[in-house]
Amino acid sequence: MENQPYLSVIIPAYKEGERIGRNLLEIEKYFNDKNYEWEIVVVVDGSPDNTAEIARNYGSQVRNLKVIENKENHGKGYVIRQGLLEAKGKLRVFLDADGSTSITHLDKFLPEFKNGYDVVIGSRAIEGSFVQIHQPKIRELMGKSGNFAIKLILGLWKYPDTQCGFKMLSDKAANEVASRMVVDRFGFDFELIKLAEVLGFKIKQMPVRWLNEEGTTVGGLFGPNGFLQVLIDLFKTRFRLMSGKYNINKK
Repeated sequence: MENQPYLSVIIPAYKEGERIGRNLLEIEKYFNDKNYEWEIVVVVDGSPDNTAEIARNYGSQVRNLKVIENKENHGKGYVIRQGLLEAKGKLRVFLDADGSTSITHLDKFLPEFKNGYDVVIGSRAIEGSFVQIHQPKIRELMGKSGNFAIKLILGLWKYPDTQCGFKMLSDKAANEVASRMVVDRFGFDFELIKLAEVLGFKIKQMPVRWLNEEGTTVGGLFGPNGFLQVLIDLFKTRFRLMSGKYNINKK
């Protein structure tokens, strides 16, 4: 691809008008001394506030910024795969708009692609990770329960944390995985990892430093982003794998 950037940064955003600017400036600062081409793709998920307008206004301060605004809310999984397919980079990373996992983790993630990995995922549950501010106890309990169910139903026993919002893929892995993903909400993380695994891509887990930010849109037990919906998507993902719905021909 002519003029293909080396790296794409994808940021899903919903009700992030108060925080998106800070994160964009941090990313711009990080890339100041880098000697490769890069782009930032912000995908606004039908946000009722002025997230998209604020992000666009930072175009004068943040280079290579593209803002995609969906008029309707679809879910984080929907906009992540939208961003992965819209991005042009040879490598594509997505991270949360609140900056809970800093862009500086790229310093350790990028070399792994030269070591032969196709997908590198952040983990808050392996040696070397550090959770600076924890989530509320009830959310952590639901998270642990969900992680056990993910391991049991999808066989992802090697991954103690599938849900960290910092993941990086090669362009080939991004295109092949995202084009098959169908989970629109928070269950997309385990779908992405499982698809990458069964497609034969080489996956590496890396520890991250993670800061829980107030104002998250993660739901409780019920609702479209709630714990029960994640479980429903988990069983649906298993069914699609067993029934061949993902149309997978292994490498």
